[in-house]
Amino acid sequence: MAIFPTEQWLVALMEKLNNDERYAQIARQWEGDMVFIIQPGQNLAEEIRWYFDLWHGKCRAAYVLRKDQEVKPTFTLRAPYDQYVRLLKGEVEPMQALLTRKIGVQGNMAVLMRNVPTVLDFVRCCREVTDRYV
Repeated sequence: MAIFPTEQWLVALMEKLNNDERYAQIARQWEGDMVFIIQPGQNLAEEIRWYFDLWHGKCRAAYVLRKDQEVKPTFTLRAPYDQYVRLLKGEVEPMQALLTRKIGVQGNMAVLMRNVPTVLDFVRCCREVTDRYV
C-alpha cells in the first residue's frame, strides 16, 4: 500500500483507476479534470497540488503540479491534510465533506451532485490504495 500523500500514492491511484472495472463502469460518463490541493497540517509541512485528468472511467494523467504551473481544471478540491486523511480513513463521508465545506470545491457543484456514484467510487479507489499516512 502507498503512503498518502506521496507521489507513490498518486501513481498507485492512477493505476487503480485505470484497472478497476467497477470504477470504469460507474465513471463511464464522467468528463472532467481535477486539482487536489492538500494544505499543510499535522505531519505535512508544505502544500501539495495534484492534477488528475479523468475521462470516461479512466485516468489519462495524474501528476504533481509545480508551484509555477497553472491549469484550469473542471474542479478544484482544497482542504487541510487532516481532512483528506479523515476522508480516506472513512471518518467522514465524501458528499458530506463537500457539502459542509470540510473539503472546499471550486466548480459546478450541480455536476458533482448528478454524479454522486462516480464521486463515491473515486473515493473508494483512493481508500483502497492506502492505509498509511505521512
